Amino acid sequence: MQTLNAINNVTEVSIKRASQATIASLLNLTFLPIIGFIWLMILVGKTQQGTIDHYHAVLGIKLNLMAAIALGVVSSLMILFGGFDSAWTWIYLLCYFMLVHSAFIIIAVWAMIRSWSGQRMRD
Repeated sequence: MQTLNAINNVTEVSIKRASQATIASLLNLTFLPIIGFIWLMILVGKTQQGTIDHYHAVLGIKLNLMAAIALGVVSSLMILFGGFDSAWTWIYLLCYFMLVHSAFIIIAVWAMIRSWSGQRMRD
């Protein structure tokens, strides 16, 4: 592992920042929605392009924006097809969180594990 990190110029500091970015991404998807995204935006400003920490910060931002768009689409469809009083609304909402949102969380966890080893998602 040391030789791979030496070749890719990955330092302990960049791995720590990459880990922080993935934790912020995961927090934004789970417990602290807006705070996690603000933390991601701060972290991306502290990184340099081409580094592993910048890669994971940008990946986290893209992942969280896709999750926000998906949630917006599902919310719009719920309002369009019956409002919040319909029983089907809650079925759609539960299906969304069980299938789609959990997939975003799994991707964020996978990115976190890859960041701990100083690797990108497709290495």
